[in-house]
Formats: sequence, C-alpha cells, structure tokens
Amino acid sequence: MTTLAPPPTSTPLADTATGPSVWGDRTLAEGSISVTAPLGPRDEEILTPEALAFLAMLHDRFADARTSLLLDRQRRMRTIADGEDPDFRPATRPLRDDPSWRVAGSDGAPGLSDRRVEITGPTDPKMTINALNSGARCWLADAEDAQSPTWRNVVDGQLALHDAIRGTLTFTNEAGKRYALRSSTLTDLPTIVFRPRGWHLFESHLAYTGPDGATQPTSGTLVDFGLYLFHNAAELIARGRGPYFYLPKLEGHREARLWNEVFEVAQDALGIPRGTVRATVLIETLPAAFEMEEILYELRDHCAGLNAGRWDYLFSVIKCFRTRGDSYVLPDRGQVTMTAPFMRAYTELLVATCHRRGAHAIGGMSAFIPDRRSPEVTERAIEQVWADKTREAGDGFDGTWVAHPDLIEVARGAFDEVLGDAENQVGRQRDDVAVGQAELLDVASARRAGATVTEAGLRTNVSVGVRYLESWLRGQGAAAIDHLMEDAATAEISRSQVWQWIAAGTTTDDGAPITRARCEAVLRDVVRGLDRFPGDRFADAAAIFREVALGDEFPPFLTTSAYARHLSA
Repeated sequence: MTTLAPPPTSTPLADTATGPSVWGDRTLAEGSISVTAPLGPRDEEILTPEALAFLAMLHDRFADARTSLLLDRQRRMRTIADGEDPDFRPATRPLRDDPSWRVAGSDGAPGLSDRRVEITGPTDPKMTINALNSGARCWLADAEDAQSPTWRNVVDGQLALHDAIRGTLTFTNEAGKRYALRSSTLTDLPTIVFRPRGWHLFESHLAYTGPDGATQPTSGTLVDFGLYLFHNAAELIARGRGPYFYLPKLEGHREARLWNEVFEVAQDALGIPRGTVRATVLIETLPAAFEMEEILYELRDHCAGLNAGRWDYLFSVIKCFRTRGDSYVLPDRGQVTMTAPFMRAYTELLVATCHRRGAHAIGGMSAFIPDRRSPEVTERAIEQVWADKTREAGDGFDGTWVAHPDLIEVARGAFDEVLGDAENQVGRQRDDVAVGQAELLDVASARRAGATVTEAGLRTNVSVGVRYLESWLRGQGAAAIDHLMEDAATAEISRSQVWQWIAAGTTTDDGAPITRARCEAVLRDVVRGLDRFPGDRFADAAAIFREVALGDEFPPFLTTSAYARHLSA
C-alpha cells in the first residue's frame, strides 16, 4: 500500500502551484485517504497530499449522505416494482407553480452560452486531443459511461485534463504518430464540461479512513469531481472557461441538493466564489423525469441546464418496470426511437421545463457513427443524425451531442437552421407542452406502433452486450460495434431487455417464448462466432453477461460487480 498522508490537521495546508489558494480551518480533513495501487511516473502530480486531504474532507462531509441516498434509491425501486407508479410530488407542487424563480443558466459562465454541438468521449490523452481539436462548441469529458474505470484510466484521465487545460498536452502512439492541441489558448478550444462517475460507483484504489478509524473504498463521484476541481479550478477560471460539470444518474431532487452542498463546500474550501461552478444535469432516470423542476431548483445557483440522456433513460424505464409483466415490455432496442410517444413526452417536458426556468436544454446522443471505409454506412449515419438533430432543434433544444468528429458539421447545420445567429433558444417558451404522468408512463405505446420483439433483436442484445463488456474489461469504455457507438448505457439496455423478456415470458414475433435456456443457447452461439485474439476477455465478458442478464436477481448496474471482480485489484 502506498500512503500519501495529508499534513497534520492542526495547521492549514500550504499553498501549492496546483492546489488551492485558500484553506479555512473548517475545511481541514478529519479522515484520510490512502492510495492502495502502484503509482505511475506522474501519478504524484495528481495524488498530492493536499489533493488527498481535499478528497478526505469531501468524504468526511458527504460519504454518509451519499450512502443514505443510495438506500433511498433501493427503497424507491422496490415500491415501483411492487406496483406504485412514479408521479410528480404533491408536496413540491407550490414550487412548480411558482413562476418567479430562475436558475443561473449561462449568465456569468463564459463558454456556455452557445452549446449547439457538444462532442462526447473519454478522457484518455488521444481522445482528449481529438475532442479539443474537433471544432465542437463543448466537449463532454467523460469519466463515466464512455470510460472504463481502470485505475490507469482514472489517473491518466486526470493528467490528460490537467495538461490540456494548461495547453501542454501531447500524445505519441505506438506507431510514432504525434498528437497535439491545435491551440494552447483554452478559449480557442471547445469548452470542457467534465462528467464524473455516478453516485453508485466507488473507487477501490483509494481508501477512506474516517475519524472513527473505519476504512472503506472512496466514492468514485467525489474522487473524480474532487481531483478535477482541486487541480484545475483556478486555472480554468484564469483562462476563462469553467469549472463546469455534467451530473449523471440522478434520481431526484435530494440527490441534486447533495450535489449543491458539495459545490458550496468545495468552492468555499478552495476560495472560489459560490456560483462559479456550473452543472448540467442528465435526466436519464425515470424518477428524475418527475422531478426536473425540483432538481433545477435545488441547484439553481449552480445550474446551467438539463440534458436528455436518452439511452440511460430507456435503461431506467426497463429497470423500473422489469417485473411488471409483458404490458411493460419494450420491443427490440433498435425499434425504440425518439419519436415513440413516451420518449417524445420526456424530451418535450424537458425542453419546456428548462426554458421556463432559464436553463439550457441539451439533446441526446444519436448512436449512429460514420465509417470512412464505407460510404454507405456513412451516408446512413448522416441521414439518421440529420433527422434526429433537426427534430431536436425544432423542438427547442439549445444544443446536442455527437460521438464522432465527422458528425459535428451535420449536427451544427441542423441547429444553425433554427438558431441562426442566436446563441440558444432559452427564451423560446413551450407553453404548448402538456405532459403528465400518463404520457411519461405510456411505455406500451412503443409496441402499439407496430414494433416487435424478434429473434434478431435478442441475438443483437446478447452479441452487443458481450462485445461491449469485453471492450470495457480491456479498458475501453466506448466501442464502435456494428456501426453504432456503444457505451455502458447502451449495454445496460441490451442486458436489461434480455432479463425482462425472460421474466415476462415474452415471445418473439415468431411465437417462440424467450426463456433462460433459449438465451443460454444464443449466448453460446454468439461466443462461438466471435473473432478471438490474443489477450481477449470474451470468456469473462460472457460470464458477466450471464450473471447480469440471465440470473435470477437483477443487479441495478452491470458495471458494479464487474468492477469489483475484475478492475478493483
């Protein structure tokens, strides 16, 4: 074990070149953080004693609250599984009916006014450079669904961001090709919006020992957020760009309140004015869709907007209703589009809610990606993305996501046609939107439109799930599979659909029931047909898929046990 202990808590921490300029006595950590993994050549630049003390302080203040909220999630899932439908909270209706309040939005947040195209991707050095050279307005620097949380990815991602923000990042691949930023001036590059891991994930390579002497793994959320803010906040402010965050996997306003408290404590500790941090919340769970206004309100001094995290949202819908029988079963993943009535209700409510409160509404990811070796695939991807982004811009979204640099111009063109010279559409009110509980929960509408469950859809789910997990185990959290960009969210859809189909006794369109034995046979057949290579992880991936998709119990997230078993050592 390598331990980088914080300085004694009886004296303030010293100023450092990479650390905070101000530490008040009340920010001193009572606990400590220990590094339980081997250190790489530059790791101590990130895992400084001061940075670890900052992380310890965050865990002192918020570890128990995080645990309590995760228990609340479990209780809520049980009530939904038992037949209680999610709904808007009666107790907070006065807040929803009050027209007077607004969020901070992009006011005083340079680089966040025009977000018409945001590129997404993991934070490894090559992808960091490519994203910042892409010409997008913003970059979602993703330490969550698009990044496998290996220890090297976690630390190297922080190093890449540290260097990129200072304009010094370069990368040379094994073939000798060198990558460098096209500018060392941060305002010439896409605005960085960093996404830490969700509240449910932990970091096993950093151990938190509390004041009572008990030791536990750290929160992946607080580690990612804390290291990024500690090392980069002052530099980002000086360079006119941030610090800005995407907040994933929230399930309600109490989780947003916790984030707001984290922001306040962290800013105070680093001597940053409150409100400097700005966050965009991903609405990617069904419970959160019923609390959009409450989430905005809790974060109002730090909130820039909401994002329609469509793939995780579909996963959440399946997860919530997985035991409710065949009437809640969705068709093949590829047949559930954003034009399905329940998905339209979700996105239109998001736009209307955001603009009523002065927040940006950011659209979701179209999974289609081009292939420079296949003009036909590229043409289809461009057509699909153009249609998707044209719909979003017409609905009032202020910006959108793409996963590939070749799609930036397509998405920008769709938004340029609607925005023109305007930076956003926040002033456009969607008073025509009338979405209630019934519209958000009309899951059956997806099958009423003629979509079905097919043998091909079952096989695709198994194949994509196994191939993605294999990539994830090797440290690649975003994988191009069958001309679609797959990440943890899309893999979750694949495995959860299989589990639900088995549990509901769903039949494919040929009349054959989907049973565990049938899925086992498909899994074996898929694995036999894979192109193997030295060092592949297909055997482990198949075992994980069998556990999370074919087991009696439904793990809330496929990555939690896989991380503990395969990446935490």
